[in-house]
Amino acid sequence: MTNWTEMDTYAKKWIKQAGDLIKKSFSGSLTIQTKSNANDLVTDIDKGTEQFFIKKIHEKYPDHRILGEEGYGDTLKDLKGIVWIIDPIDGTMNFIHQKRNFAISIGIYEDGVGKIGLIYDVVHDELYHAMKGEGAYLNNDKLPDLAPGQVSEAIIGINATWVTENKRIDPSLLAPLIKAARGTRSYGSAAIEMAYVASGRLDAYISLRLAPWDYGAGIILIEELGGVTSTLKGESISIESQTSVFVGKPGVHEEILQTYLKGGNW
Repeated sequence: MTNWTEMDTYAKKWIKQAGDLIKKSFSGSLTIQTKSNANDLVTDIDKGTEQFFIKKIHEKYPDHRILGEEGYGDTLKDLKGIVWIIDPIDGTMNFIHQKRNFAISIGIYEDGVGKIGLIYDVVHDELYHAMKGEGAYLNNDKLPDLAPGQVSEAIIGINATWVTENKRIDPSLLAPLIKAARGTRSYGSAAIEMAYVASGRLDAYISLRLAPWDYGAGIILIEELGGVTSTLKGESISIESQTSVFVGKPGVHEEILQTYLKGGNW
C-alpha cells in the first residue's frame, strides 16, 4: 500500500532543501539560455534543481516516474503508476530579473489522479500544499474552502498578452471580461497565480497555453478547496498535454465561462 503521508513528508523536505539551494545561488552568476523563443528562458539553476529532485526521488522511490520541464526525467507515454510532475523554477524570467515571484511546483499523481500538490514560493517562504481529501494549507495554516463569488467583485489573474494584439486569439474576446472584473493582475508564474487562487488572493486565473508542470500542482490545491478547474472551453483538463487553463472560485468560474468565454475560439 502506498504511504502517501511519508511521500508528502519527503516532498516537503526536498522542496525546502531545493529552495535553500536556489537562494544560495543569488550571490553567484547565472548561465542563461533560451528555448523556444527569446523570452523562453532557462538557467543552470533550473536544470540543477530538477536534477536534485530526480536524484532524491529515484533514490527513495525507484519505481516512480518523473515528468520535468527541463527534460531530465522520464519520457512518458501514459500516467500509469505514480508520476511526479515537476517545474523546478516556475517563473524563470522573474527569477532572472527580480529574484522573486517564482516558485517550485510539484504534483504527484497516481494513475492520472492528483494526490499531492506543493507550490513553494521560495523567497517569501510560503509553501502551499495539499493531500487529496486532507485539505489544503499555506505553511501550517489550513486554508478555508473557496466561497462563491461574482465577476464584478473579482480580481483575475491574466497576462496582458491576451488582450493585446497576439498570434493566438482576437484580443477583443477577453476585453469585456477585463472591463467587468474589479481588477486584473499578472505575476508571471502560473504556479504562484494558481496558489493565489487557492489562498483567495485571486478569484480566477486564465492562461491560453500551459504545460503539465505549470498546472499539475495548482489544480490539486484548487480542487481540494472546492474551486473549479477546466480549459477555456469548459472541458476537463488532461494532465498529459499542453492546454488552456481556467481556474477559479465557484460562481466566478461559472459566470466567466457562461458569459465571457462561451463561443470563443480557444
